[in-house]
Amino acid sequence: MTVSTASREFESRMMARALELAARAGGRTAPNPLVGAVVCAKGRIVGEGWHRRAGKAHAEVLALRRAGEKARGATLVVSLEPCSRQGRTPPCVEAIVSAGIARVVCAMRDPNPRERGRGIRLLRKAGIVVEVGVLSSEARRLNERFIHFMTTGRPFVALKLAQTLDGAIAAAPGVRTAISSGPALRLTHHLRSRYSAVLVGVGTVLADNPLLNVRGVAGAIQPLRVVLDSRLRTPPESRLVSTAGEFPALIIYDPDKAPARRLAALAKKKVELAPVACGGDGRLPAGKVLELLSGRGITSVLVEGGREVAAAFLHERAVQRLHLFVAPRIMGGERALRAPLECTAGGEIRLRQVEREFIGPDIYLTGRLF
Repeated sequence: MTVSTASREFESRMMARALELAARAGGRTAPNPLVGAVVCAKGRIVGEGWHRRAGKAHAEVLALRRAGEKARGATLVVSLEPCSRQGRTPPCVEAIVSAGIARVVCAMRDPNPRERGRGIRLLRKAGIVVEVGVLSSEARRLNERFIHFMTTGRPFVALKLAQTLDGAIAAAPGVRTAISSGPALRLTHHLRSRYSAVLVGVGTVLADNPLLNVRGVAGAIQPLRVVLDSRLRTPPESRLVSTAGEFPALIIYDPDKAPARRLAALAKKKVELAPVACGGDGRLPAGKVLELLSGRGITSVLVEGGREVAAAFLHERAVQRLHLFVAPRIMGGERALRAPLECTAGGEIRLRQVEREFIGPDIYLTGRLF
């Protein structure tokens, strides 16, 4: 079937709208992907929807409901291949066929090994014309966390760093130092809301006593707060432990290094504890930590610090995205703690798909690595 240039341009615009709708649910659909859908008839939108939360109706079903009878003979534009299997909701392929859709345009195939290509085959078998690949790069960027988890079985990892122009992340080791501006801190909460877990080392807990929850983001699902603490030095009275009944928290420790009295003290709290053996360098290995989190259904992790944890994840090449905030300041001083970006295996790292903007007075830069 030949598609005119005008039709392709229209479908690209409709796909951009589907991706825009999908992004509205950022951080609320895991372990499901972000999906948006638009039903088009006679050159206009007659129905649209997006997947709002895991377990709720899928984007295609919502768009078809809104279109009603206007869906018969129409085109469905969707940001991901429609699902074909019964899960917590019925398969979207059945709804599409029943609605009388004539053509389906999807951005990409589903990376889930159980789904990949099956929905497309069933739609074509039902006589529906299917086109794949419209705005595929944009769709893959939107669902990079889901794609990584489905293709590797490990959580997608992003590293967030805030530094000065001369690369300082703190005035000195163990000293709490404010680096980012108010707008950058607000963006950090939005970043947290998009990941299943937020992870720090015990050094950050001791220096900053952080909450690590999401604040100021309407409808956000609170991420699991994870602390790497091989010797269980996290104070039972810390804000993270004290709020574990309200916001989930997990401390990962080495059973051979953690004193029994500290284990007993934390076990009385509502915080969860999980044992992982340290590697030969005395650190909790990033790979084993991610394996543990994957087993708990965690699909993405935002690593926020401190320096040793960030260096360990970089050294193991376990980071897929960097979120870097650069404040227009020079810290100076010999004791200033520097960013761990030089602590990598294999030499030079080049960011790909780089995006940059000013957030208040700070420069925000993000890109893919490894």
